[in-house]
Amino acid sequence: MNKNKPGTLAYKFMTQKKTLALTLMVLPGAIWLLLIRYLPMFGIILAFKDYKMPKPSAIKDGGYIGDILSREWTGIKNFDFLFGNPMTGKFIRNTLLYNLTFIILGMVIAVTFAILINEISNRFAAKTYQTFMFFPYFISWVVVSYFLFAFIDAKHGLIDPSWFGISNFYQDTKPWPFIMVFSNIWKLTGYSCIIYTAAIAGIDSTLYEAASIDGASKWKQVLHVTLPHLRTIIIILFIMNIGRIFNSDFGQFWALPQEGGQGSVPNVTEVVDTYVYRIISTTVNMGQSTAVSFLQNLIGFICIMMANTFVRRIDNESALF
Repeated sequence: MNKNKPGTLAYKFMTQKKTLALTLMVLPGAIWLLLIRYLPMFGIILAFKDYKMPKPSAIKDGGYIGDILSREWTGIKNFDFLFGNPMTGKFIRNTLLYNLTFIILGMVIAVTFAILINEISNRFAAKTYQTFMFFPYFISWVVVSYFLFAFIDAKHGLIDPSWFGISNFYQDTKPWPFIMVFSNIWKLTGYSCIIYTAAIAGIDSTLYEAASIDGASKWKQVLHVTLPHLRTIIIILFIMNIGRIFNSDFGQFWALPQEGGQGSVPNVTEVVDTYVYRIISTTVNMGQSTAVSFLQNLIGFICIMMANTFVRRIDNESALF
């Protein structure tokens, strides 16, 4: 009699043992996800309460949680400060336009570089190029801002502002859309490129050989073999990026134009995150900051659902769910 046959006691014991082992492997990640991602969601109620961060000496026996629960409900009043400002439309416009540009250009450039690196026959050279492209991802935006300052400072920078017909980069709005887009692509392309390179490495080499035998050029091999196999990963990353379309990288938009220092170009560099920071740093109103964060994530969730629904109708296999 086969002891490993389904339905036998030995089979059930083996299955339970395997399930326990897999559960123990997943447990650390599940606990991390619960503590870091789900437990803090309790703080969403701050978006609907009048709450300013109290001094530690003012906290009663109930602690911070008791202090939060005891505060007065304000409905949607905390959202008024965002939509009540006539400049809010401009900040939202900047946020959406920058993110759309980052998503589209970032995807196109990363895929292009991944394909080019894959075509390099010398593997050492390919890995070297990939490493240099990936390195900027680990550099803080604060450090990048100092690099940028060394280039475009009006007095001591390597680039003279007069070459572009301006007196000070930090006081003129014209160059900043290009600077923000270029810096974002420079910093993040290497990371995305690695994802696409890994996807290309998983393509069966016999497909390229068959295409070559049929007389397909390198361009046609990319067009008819590489890109179709990258379609799924491109769509998935696009959907995930769409979910962050109302969020901005605070470090980039605050540090690069030196909004806290000599910079004075908010018309083209101010986004929702930096605007909220300015307001909250003076009012210390946690309810207002939570309201904006809640709104950003809600819009991101809606965008993901809409994008995924659209993709599922066109290509169900490429949808997230």
